[in-house]
Amino acid sequence: MSKITFILGGARSGKSWYAQKLAEDSGKLVTFIATAQAFDEEMKMRIEKHRADRPSHWQTCEVQKNIPAYLIQNQLQTQIYLLDCITLLASNVFMQFIEDDLVNETKAQTALQNEIAELIKYIQQDDKEWIIISNEVGLGLVPPYQMGRVYRDVLGWANQSLAKEADSVLFMVSGIPMKVK
Repeated sequence: MSKITFILGGARSGKSWYAQKLAEDSGKLVTFIATAQAFDEEMKMRIEKHRADRPSHWQTCEVQKNIPAYLIQNQLQTQIYLLDCITLLASNVFMQFIEDDLVNETKAQTALQNEIAELIKYIQQDDKEWIIISNEVGLGLVPPYQMGRVYRDVLGWANQSLAKEADSVLFMVSGIPMKVK
């Protein structure tokens, strides 16, 4: 397996399932890094389903942002980190910069660039394998509102940065991985 395997795709394309299969098939110690937050009942149920779908012997860390700082403070015994997902990590960072239904694009982009740069720096200095999941949001319609356009743009930038550093990039289509890099 590559040092960084980056898995992209649309909603319900099989990203999480495939990433979990890669990690499980490796036979190595896995730590799952979950970035989701449960703000409503539906999201709570989705999180519970994802927890139930993971092997029970995996460690799970719920980290909404500042992943390197968390990992430095909590030295974990693991061989593979499975980070699910950059999409929600970006949202967690992004939401800090919303005022009156508009987002401060400069602050949001700078904060996410810093978040991704710190993550990449940590991964490069780490001896573990990483499987990172993100949504590809640039294939659809241009969002009709400022917040959606800015989010699409900053997530697209984050995906490009991670894909550039990744050893392997896969694009999921209907549960089928397509090798991009």
